[in-house]
Amino acid sequence: MTSPYARPLMLVVAFWLCLVPARALSADRVQKDQGKAQPIVVKSNSLEVDNKKRVVIFTGNVDARQNDLVILCEKMFVHYSGTMTSDPSQKTDLKMEKIIAKGGVRISRPGGGLATAEEAVYYHHDEKVILTGNPSVKQGEDFVEGHRITLYLREDRSTVEGSDGKPVRAVISSGMERR
Repeated sequence: MTSPYARPLMLVVAFWLCLVPARALSADRVQKDQGKAQPIVVKSNSLEVDNKKRVVIFTGNVDARQNDLVILCEKMFVHYSGTMTSDPSQKTDLKMEKIIAKGGVRISRPGGGLATAEEAVYYHHDEKVILTGNPSVKQGEDFVEGHRITLYLREDRSTVEGSDGKPVRAVISSGMERR
């Protein structure tokens, strides 16, 4: 017979598990920028935790925010490694590996800048984001689009790749004066 506390305990564990990998997203960058890590707040229509596959899945109207960064999409997969202890007083060794955002992905910052794609994959260890599926990055009137855009966050650089059917296209207007 199952304890009457088993189901509520599992819900608490699932909720806690979702917060751990979410807090890890760009924690190193945030600590460098502001002195302490800020949590990520994720809202969605539903949430699923699959401990066997080590993934947390947010589905429907996903809205993830940390500081001034906003990620909107239809589905988000947070992949993690490590194990969780059954004793909440003990430290776990959970680590976020990558985040995959799918379906109408929009990544924005209030100071300007909007990246859009059908899929964005963030690799925590490499601090790299790969945008695919009609990706574009816009800043003011300037923008770039191609087949695949890779943002190297640690290095503050990016690459844009074209393909046979989708060449790289860039519009650069900022800071240019007519003569």
